[in-house]
Amino acid sequence: QVQLVESGGGLAQAGGSLRLSCAVSGRSFSDYAMAWFRQAPGKEREFVAGIGRSGFTIYADSVKGRFAISGDNVRNTVYVQMNSLKPEDTAVYYCAATLGSRWARDGMKYWGKGTQVTVSP
Repeated sequence: QVQLVESGGGLAQAGGSLRLSCAVSGRSFSDYAMAWFRQAPGKEREFVAGIGRSGFTIYADSVKGRFAISGDNVRNTVYVQMNSLKPEDTAVYYCAATLGSRWARDGMKYWGKGTQVTVSP
């Protein structure tokens, strides 16, 4: 059984940075395509960033150029570095894993419980 545990959330000011971590246990994260999603109050959970098994990365237009996803095989952890944060980035951020090739929410097989990110103006 694969488990995903997010950490690193918190409060940041607009323009600031945070780095979220997703610790993977039960299997190597490189066996999966890994993704970050987020869900703001009253909104649907949306895709933020993904890293494929080959290492390629993909981003939502809203975070392109500001967020960077990466993985550490030694720590079996996936990160998302979030820079130039905006109040609209406020959400619960979730780590997810899939054996498939779709980045859709319903294509993810495993989910973490999420970590709150709040960006103040």
